[in-house]
Amino acid sequence: KNILDSKGFSMQKKFGQNFLINPSARKQLVQALDLSENMKVWEVGPGLGALTTEILKTGANLTVFEIDKGFAEFLQNEIKPEFPEKLEIVQGDFLKTWKDYLSDSEKKLSAINSDSAQTLPQRFFGNLPYNVAATIIADTISNFVRFDECVFTIQKEVALRICAKPGTENYSSFSVLCQWAYDVKNILDLGPSSFWPRPNVDSRSIKMVKKENFPNCQNPKLFLKVVRSIFALRRKTIKNNLNQLTHDAELTEKILKKSEIPENIRAESLDLDTILKLCDIINEEGIK
Repeated sequence: KNILDSKGFSMQKKFGQNFLINPSARKQLVQALDLSENMKVWEVGPGLGALTTEILKTGANLTVFEIDKGFAEFLQNEIKPEFPEKLEIVQGDFLKTWKDYLSDSEKKLSAINSDSAQTLPQRFFGNLPYNVAATIIADTISNFVRFDECVFTIQKEVALRICAKPGTENYSSFSVLCQWAYDVKNILDLGPSSFWPRPNVDSRSIKMVKKENFPNCQNPKLFLKVVRSIFALRRKTIKNNLNQLTHDAELTEKILKKSEIPENIRAESLDLDTILKLCDIINEEGIK
């Protein structure tokens, strides 16, 4: 608060800014990243750099994405001089900047004949803004960009959706998407008192580890389309939702029969393996 006051900064509610002020939690989250010297890391929403500094102390190479111009300037002036070769600051909305940043990085490496696979960082980290946390996670997966390990602090409700099991109220297309790409485990729960300003919700920190058998289907792009389709209208049966994709009721019945899925159940009853099998059968029927 003293820093904010001295710099004339104000917290932007529209950016979902809540600083993690629990020091033991900060250390636990950075430890969960399993960092090593020169490892590439992305951080979303560094704020005034409390977690950023902890990451940099490990010797990692860190790129931070900060939407708040004032905070980005603070990081540039106060944090970067201490770690000039280790910290890169990208000012702007992560959802609008990350693809171009990654593409530009690949071009730079290509120009010096480096392995472009090294461009993607091994770690993805952030105390994610509550209002866009699910969108950030889904956007990277949907673009087939996965990190070896991710550690996120997010609204507990979003964490429950990520880990939800079939047949439960929190199970959704987002659950399927996350569980398709990553194995997920909980790290710790954080109450409002761990943050400033205090949010009106509880938070949970989770770790997501890249699955080795991804994508585990014949057509990953079709899988994304199928998942969106079958969860589009939650109150409708899978047959009704799938009809919107096939535009052929008889073909839908054939696909469901091959998949051994009853026509009258809803998508939230299906586990990931069943949806993957369904997608492969749809692909074999020539649907794109």
